Amino acid sequence: MNIAKVDLNLLVYLDVLLREGSVTRAANQLSITQPAMSNGLKRLRDLFKDPLLVRTSDGMTPTQRALELQPVIRDVLSRLESSIQPETDFDPATSNRTFRIMTSDYAESTLLLELVGKLASMAPNITLDLITPSDVTFHDVEQGKVDMAINRFEELPLSFHQKVIWYDTFSCVISANHPLVNKWDLESYLSAQHIWVSKTGFGVGVGIDPNEVQKLGWVDAELTKLGKQRDIRVFTRHYHAALQIAKTQNLIATLPSKAAKIFKDDPKVVLKEPPFDIPPIALKMAWSALLHHDVGHIWLRRLISDVATSLGNS
Repeated sequence: MNIAKVDLNLLVYLDVLLREGSVTRAANQLSITQPAMSNGLKRLRDLFKDPLLVRTSDGMTPTQRALELQPVIRDVLSRLESSIQPETDFDPATSNRTFRIMTSDYAESTLLLELVGKLASMAPNITLDLITPSDVTFHDVEQGKVDMAINRFEELPLSFHQKVIWYDTFSCVISANHPLVNKWDLESYLSAQHIWVSKTGFGVGVGIDPNEVQKLGWVDAELTKLGKQRDIRVFTRHYHAALQIAKTQNLIATLPSKAAKIFKDDPKVVLKEPPFDIPPIALKMAWSALLHHDVGHIWLRRLISDVATSLGNS
């Protein structure tokens, strides 16, 4: 193949087609007509001597050749974008850029609360658009529509860049008036009623089945290993709601410690170590390869890492 005769725009077409899995959506993403995208796909098929995308019952499915090409083309385009982007086009002090971040309220009330304060002094015109996990898909981050995702992830696509922001232990939040506040052991913990709170990953959540203990997450997984099960009365995806309920009701909230410490100076609340071992959890940030070399994005990632380090030392 003579590379000089290849229309490099076709590589952009293929990159978007493989991400979207649809000629129509790819055309919309590139702001071209559907016939133009269809013609581009025909030319790509001729170029690579492969159908690349085949219509199946699941929609347009990439061939093996297309799957092999996808990471190579994405890397080439990412490097090209990095090479042609001026390195001095981002000044945080004057930038009016908006960064869209998918985050749970655990990260929002701990890490991002501190980040907003830093931005106010370092980059007063930058705007943060904080989006809940239910509003975002893997594709939104992969396509760069969302700058990054900050949450606890059970798994992430291999195409994402990621970094651990911190590891966090667990703490129990109980009302200072709770009858078990001075009798704290595993037996007492299990005799009480509890609040469950979690929202990991991406996408719309589904209802909880209290009987499916193995799907309830870190706390209940460790209790299961001990042959135990707690009595959960409230299921929520909001850490602040769990904290407030624990403060005012005789229910125990077992939460990541950095979230629990929001109430460390509240006389109506007592923080306890769990009466059994729970492994630490990792809070991560993840972002698209398309933004990996963006100078503004690099600046924000470094700032978030610095904020996380300062919180870890406080």
